[in-house]
Amino acid sequence: MTQFEHYYYRVLLWCQLAAGFNLFAMQTLEKILANNANDSHALATRAHLHVMNQKNDAALLDYATLTQSGKATAADWFNQGYLFEQRKELEQARTSFQQALVIDERLDRAWYGLGLVLIQLRRSEEAIEALRKNTQLQPMSPHAWYQLARVHMDRQETEETLKIIQYLKGFEPKVAAQLERETGIVAN
Repeated sequence: MTQFEHYYYRVLLWCQLAAGFNLFAMQTLEKILANNANDSHALATRAHLHVMNQKNDAALLDYATLTQSGKATAADWFNQGYLFEQRKELEQARTSFQQALVIDERLDRAWYGLGLVLIQLRRSEEAIEALRKNTQLQPMSPHAWYQLARVHMDRQETEETLKIIQYLKGFEPKVAAQLERETGIVAN
């Protein structure tokens, strides 16, 4: 493929995606990847289209190619981790989220994903650390605060749970009320 053809297919792909012509975009991606099987942009885009079409196994194959090539971005590692988490392949999800954070330690959604996986792995101390990092980056994230409160409650750390409920009352009273109902801890 000449440089002009490569550029042409990139523009064509962009137009197809913008117009919502995902089937045509997939065909264009196949042409690009036939010429360069490790094209990171094409692999990530095809993985995304696979997810949109609920073909998660195919998406994971693309992410595996990306991560093994050393060209994966933090978002690629995160997306792979999310798919592994959905499949309950928790150790693979943990590794993927951690790799995303090696590339971009400020990727708040990777801290959150890592926290959820660590909760499922029953590694509460590490889950608390990951969720705290998420709340430092996203202080108004009700989901992370909720999960953090649940972990503290599971550990019978009532004071920590109470502090989170009080904090949530300031910006997310519905979540605070839900935690009060679930934990029996009522904040003034």
